[in-house]
Amino acid sequence: MVRVQRMLDCCADLLDEVGYDNLSTTRIAERAGVAIGSVYQFFPDKKAITQALGLRFLDQFGARVTERLADTSFTHWTIAVDAIIDEYIDMHRNVPGFRSLHFGDIVDPRLLSGGSDNNRVISVRLRRIIVSVTGIPDDTELDRAIHVAVEAADAVLKLAFRDNPDGDPALVHEAKRLVSSYLSHFSEPDGGNRSW
Repeated sequence: MVRVQRMLDCCADLLDEVGYDNLSTTRIAERAGVAIGSVYQFFPDKKAITQALGLRFLDQFGARVTERLADTSFTHWTIAVDAIIDEYIDMHRNVPGFRSLHFGDIVDPRLLSGGSDNNRVISVRLRRIIVSVTGIPDDTELDRAIHVAVEAADAVLKLAFRDNPDGDPALVHEAKRLVSSYLSHFSEPDGGNRSW
């Protein structure tokens, strides 16, 4: 619905301008040019709006990663790490609201799903994309490896953006190197590397 998307767009802009603490349903309604009742028709409070925005970011990220991986040739699936991190960095720099909200940790570490941590939701989504694009076997070992990789990348990328709004290039490089190095040791149960 166009009205809901406009509210989410305005929420994103306001997050960058005033931050989550100063965000309000009233401000979102005013910016979107709708009555406050229209906001409450879809969202009970500002947390619900930011959750919807976080889920929209997750869908955008997933679509971007899927498209990027489908258009790229790799000699080994772990090379996808650069593409995935590059898409995250691009969203951080260019998608309104993303640098402020990311996937919702500033609001709630379980914002995307009441039952799982945000990073867990992201790792499951990325695992499904990697499996669908590469055809590598999906199993518990892959699930654990991607979950650990997402947690590690998240920590280093937060450090990269802590003092540099565009992300410290050296730290972004280290995030890629850390995750690629970790995943390069991930192999088939028989000891062979998983490759495409």
